[in-house]
Amino acid sequence: MDADGVAAGRPSICLAGLTKYYGHNLGVEDLTFDVMPGEVFGFLGPNGAGKTTAIRMIVGLLRITRGSATVLGADVASAPASLRHRIGYLPGALVLYGNLTGGEYLRFLARMRGGAMTRRINDLSERLNLDLTRHIHDLSKGNQQKIGVVQAFMHSPDVLILDEPTAGLDPIVQREFEALIDEAQQQGAAILLSSHVLSEVDHLAGRVAIIDEGHLLVVEDIASLKRRALRTIDLDFPQPVATAPFAVIEGVTDVRSRGSQVTCTMTGEETGLLRHAVDLGVLSVRTHEPSLDQIFFSLVQGGDRRAHRPADEVVA
Repeated sequence: MDADGVAAGRPSICLAGLTKYYGHNLGVEDLTFDVMPGEVFGFLGPNGAGKTTAIRMIVGLLRITRGSATVLGADVASAPASLRHRIGYLPGALVLYGNLTGGEYLRFLARMRGGAMTRRINDLSERLNLDLTRHIHDLSKGNQQKIGVVQAFMHSPDVLILDEPTAGLDPIVQREFEALIDEAQQQGAAILLSSHVLSEVDHLAGRVAIIDEGHLLVVEDIASLKRRALRTIDLDFPQPVATAPFAVIEGVTDVRSRGSQVTCTMTGEETGLLRHAVDLGVLSVRTHEPSLDQIFFSLVQGGDRRAHRPADEVVA
């Protein structure tokens, strides 16, 4: 291990069979994935899927029923309190001390973490257009969320765990938040990002885990998910062409024609389709890539949802 207690090339966050039951009621079961240093990892699922339960176990706020979670090489079930000083955590249900000003609250947290962070607090507050002199109970939800963002980033943590971080933020502040994510990633922080704003995850994250009803559906990089997902391709020809040969091309699931245009729905590689189209003198090709939103909803509303998981990740 290196001086910071993390072996080179090892995950900053590692879940292995992470499970939580509330009595006989399932919270999450057998979650297994990791987040590497310098990675933005999306954590997705519909309301009630178990995302917040998993996050609270990762940060040591909930007792684990079975399995394990390690952060920076330390098992969270037995890690010292000092581990939390290296984690930036923004909960989905943010609770602040309303009788303090924003500045007083953030300076209080800085003292708790044992560091002098005044310059960093002021810099982040200026970037987010946050007035530190106002009492928290007088602030809008959006401005209270800015305080949550500042406290998560102000100590330059090695791990960021962010649950709905942009809730209530206006679009300009959201862009500044994305810049903070980029900077933290460049500095080597591991970032677990849970959000209902799927376009945000699509833009920031390289890989995602999607859960539903407490179970893991898929862990994969977003580009691979999009390649495997259904997409539509429009092909324009100088004259009408027969559609039957397109229907037997590998990966093509549906073919429609209208005049001299052929529209194919397909998954996988496009090589065979494009080769046939070129032989027929295709004039133009337009591919309509699926969004992360479409992939997400196809997984959580699909038939046998566990079939989308890689074979070595299916939960028995």
